[in-house]
Amino acid sequence: MTAACLPRASVELIRKAASVLAALAGLACLASTCFAAEPPSPPNYGISMKHAWITLPDGVRLAADLFMPTGGADGVRFPVLLEYLPYRKDESRQRNHELYSYFVERGYVVARVDIRGTGESEGHVIPYEYSDIELNDGEDVIAWLAAQPWSTGQVGMFGISWGGFNSIQLAVRHPPALKAFIALMATEDLYQDDVHYMDGIMHMDSWMMSQDLYNALPGAPDFVLDDDWYRNRFDVQPSVFTYMHQQRDGPFWDRASARDKLDQLKVPGFLIGGWYDGYRDSVPRIMAGAAAPMKGMVGPWDHYFPHDAWPGPPMEWRNEAVRWFDYWLRGRDTGILDEPRLAVYVRNWHPPDAGIPAVPGHWRWEAGWPLQRLRPEEWYPQADHSLAREAPAPATHQLVYKPSIGVEGGGPVMWWGGIAPDQQPTDDYSLVYDSAPLDREVEILGLPMAHLLVSADAPRANWIARLSDVAPDGQVTLVTGAAFNGTQRISAREPRDLVPGQAFPLDIEMHFTSWVFPKGHRIRLAVNNAQWPMLWPTPYPMTTTLALGAQASRLTLPVAPPGPSAAPHFLEPVSYPPLEGFHTLDAGNVTGYGEIRQVQRDPDTGKAYAVARNSGGYQYPWGVERFEELIEHRTSDVDPAHTSVQGTYAIQEELPERTLRMEGSIGFRSDLENFYLTFTRRLKVNGEVVHEKTWQDTIPRDHQ
Repeated sequence: MTAACLPRASVELIRKAASVLAALAGLACLASTCFAAEPPSPPNYGISMKHAWITLPDGVRLAADLFMPTGGADGVRFPVLLEYLPYRKDESRQRNHELYSYFVERGYVVARVDIRGTGESEGHVIPYEYSDIELNDGEDVIAWLAAQPWSTGQVGMFGISWGGFNSIQLAVRHPPALKAFIALMATEDLYQDDVHYMDGIMHMDSWMMSQDLYNALPGAPDFVLDDDWYRNRFDVQPSVFTYMHQQRDGPFWDRASARDKLDQLKVPGFLIGGWYDGYRDSVPRIMAGAAAPMKGMVGPWDHYFPHDAWPGPPMEWRNEAVRWFDYWLRGRDTGILDEPRLAVYVRNWHPPDAGIPAVPGHWRWEAGWPLQRLRPEEWYPQADHSLAREAPAPATHQLVYKPSIGVEGGGPVMWWGGIAPDQQPTDDYSLVYDSAPLDREVEILGLPMAHLLVSADAPRANWIARLSDVAPDGQVTLVTGAAFNGTQRISAREPRDLVPGQAFPLDIEMHFTSWVFPKGHRIRLAVNNAQWPMLWPTPYPMTTTLALGAQASRLTLPVAPPGPSAAPHFLEPVSYPPLEGFHTLDAGNVTGYGEIRQVQRDPDTGKAYAVARNSGGYQYPWGVERFEELIEHRTSDVDPAHTSVQGTYAIQEELPERTLRMEGSIGFRSDLENFYLTFTRRLKVNGEVVHEKTWQDTIPRDHQ
């Protein structure tokens, strides 16, 4: 009898027992398929694509591309995989064809659906990410896919980033036909992890501008400019206004965060993260708390699918995905639950070079999470700025707040992701504590913790703790870090101003990491109060104090002692030929969102300026699309209350009979009491402005 034939309660008991047995005995496995009762489904099918409309109960139609297996017997039914996004499926067909072909060849229908009011779908544009509208529609989409004559009624979801977010959230709702999901580079905590308030601190980046503009753009390839489009998309207030009013944790973020609902997460999930991706903390949290069976993988990647990832090495994650979906959607025993639950890529040292093609290291199985074999190791900042295992005598160190630091050492300004450049320029304005050269190799795996006893002479302050590896030649490689909004020291839901001069404990849990510190290298803890422009500066000039001593500040490292040597063996990535008519133009200019290209400081005035530029283009069967962005960040070390971002983003559609240009500009600035937000959206046809709308708002600062 297969797992699909057993009652659900019995299946879950058996799977939990299997996880325990895997933790005890599975670590001897040397390959990802060594336990498999059956191999994953083979590539027996061809591929076709057809367009479909999914009519919702209120009459709105969502646009879907259905990637279908061909060459099977008449009347054969297939399980269905859903990717549900606002990222304009028509323009994404090259990406989708390459991504989905692996699944379709193995007998899965893959449905790519544009969310309501985006891309080719009808209706009013969604008010913000993961609203009840989006998730209610998602349940209707899943039911529709299950009811089609070519469907077995078994549906899985998968996706990266937005698609991973809503896979997790719909799994919490557990609609009847949804049997399993895979979430890549996604999180269950919308307030602390997403791009609006990372670590509880205000953030503004180009993604919000670009996504707003793409959501407002008419559907391709016709780009119809009618009254319905103006009413439902162009004239709708940008969602950034909603986010800027939600500066503390609370019901707005609770609505779609699974963080406090993991006991309701009863749909089996496979969680895939990357050490250079900002959402990696969700993997251990969900594995530890979910009610359903969970499997995890964390590799050496940024925000990419692992088969086409940077940095490398890549791997064919879709083989593991087929094994996962085969088990849950087909009742095919692929052995995937007999393996250890977590595969991690153990990172070895590398220089702080964002251009490295591959991260040195190796794969290893771990039993799951939490990992019982980890041993906490305490390190104490010393009065002489060393870092040692012994607690020092009581002492204090003070730091003058420099709001403009962080840009040189923080990597991409979008989140705690990417390979950061050398940390020394930021460390020059931080409290820094270095260990002696290590007499042994030290491997860590988990979430390092900085336990700090701090105070400030101002009512608001942020603290940033960074863990780095200092090589013998002086290069400083960021291992991990995190920030903490000091006003949220008691509660992120009810922040309170600091009492100037009053010391308090602050536990900063750094982001999930793996690292091997080589013998002869130094471990560095750096503490400061700014990570600009990733995090909005607090408004007051100030000096902060760090207390040292046995009952004061320390660093806790999750040390991984020598343990299992068993490793998964993953397949090399499979590639597919490109679709005719789709290719990238100006690829050399395309970098990450908000990539800082220039930094200037005026030592006389204390003013700082950073600029990000990006541009590129794509060829589609119907024409050429070009985009460009310019983002200017300004702050002041003398008067940080007056910080600002000015950004512009433009999308140009060069069609056979006309040229459309959509422009969005955002002005976001602060003073001591308020934020001021201005957003302008503009449409040009053949160079002439035909429609323009501006929104403005004054938003009180809420402990930011």
